[in-house]
Amino acid sequence: MLRPHLKESRFAAALVDVTEGLGRDEEVAELLAAGIDAPAGGRPHAELGIPEPDDAVGLLAVVRERQGRVDEAVALLRTRKVTSVNGRDQLADLLARHERIEELRAYAAEDPLGDAATALAELLELRGDIEGAVDVHRAAAAQSPNPAVALAELLVRHGRGDEAIQVLRALPWAKGGDEDWIVHTLCTLYVDQRRAEEGLTYLDGVLARFDSPPWEYVRLRPRLLAACGRLEQAVEELRAGVDHPCVAEELATLLAGAGRPEEAVAVLGSADRPLRAALLVTLGRIDEAVALFHPTA
Repeated sequence: MLRPHLKESRFAAALVDVTEGLGRDEEVAELLAAGIDAPAGGRPHAELGIPEPDDAVGLLAVVRERQGRVDEAVALLRTRKVTSVNGRDQLADLLARHERIEELRAYAAEDPLGDAATALAELLELRGDIEGAVDVHRAAAAQSPNPAVALAELLVRHGRGDEAIQVLRALPWAKGGDEDWIVHTLCTLYVDQRRAEEGLTYLDGVLARFDSPPWEYVRLRPRLLAACGRLEQAVEELRAGVDHPCVAEELATLLAGAGRPEEAVAVLGSADRPLRAALLVTLGRIDEAVALFHPTA
């Protein structure tokens, strides 16, 4: 059934999947290998019903790995210009699965911001080499926010929350800008480390940089106030702009989290039906919650 459709990657992948453990690996490998080299006469792969080269290489590597021929799988993947498939780097994952640390380290050195570095850090952490994992992430932390956050998360997992905060505070993105999620991550970390007051001071410094601060920053302040035990101040600051739907939803979420669902429902009005329905269910007002999703007569 699948053989006539191998020109389509999904069917070629299905062939590899369904034949696992059936003793047909060499037969499947031959079908895939036919797609790696340029066909004779320059005819296109689709016309011949064989996989495209990149698809063939990746799938053949899967077959070779399950045959125990890991070196061949690695060599195959190294022939590809791009080894990332569906957001994952196949070569990095392969090296990590077989704990080929030195090869993975060399691969990560080629692209410190790629999946190989992430896989190496995860493997080192799994083996108990925390400092080694820290070094991998730290090497790239100044270049991109993603490895910096990964480093902070690693430090937190090992009880080094203060260091994690220092890492994030040192980032240029922590001053506010396009990467607003860094500010959000740092504020959350301050709260998790029970340093909400310091987090509030930090956030106020970020807000002071703007004549009109972005909503993503403004919404964090009431959350930090609540974490500092200043819930009423947080509520009042949000009530000042409650006519805006986003503010109403934020206030409702804050009130609900503080155990005040009746007030949260009143604040929402007709905004955010899913949140309003969830709050009504919490209050036992099921019929009202259901009615929100029925078309009006």
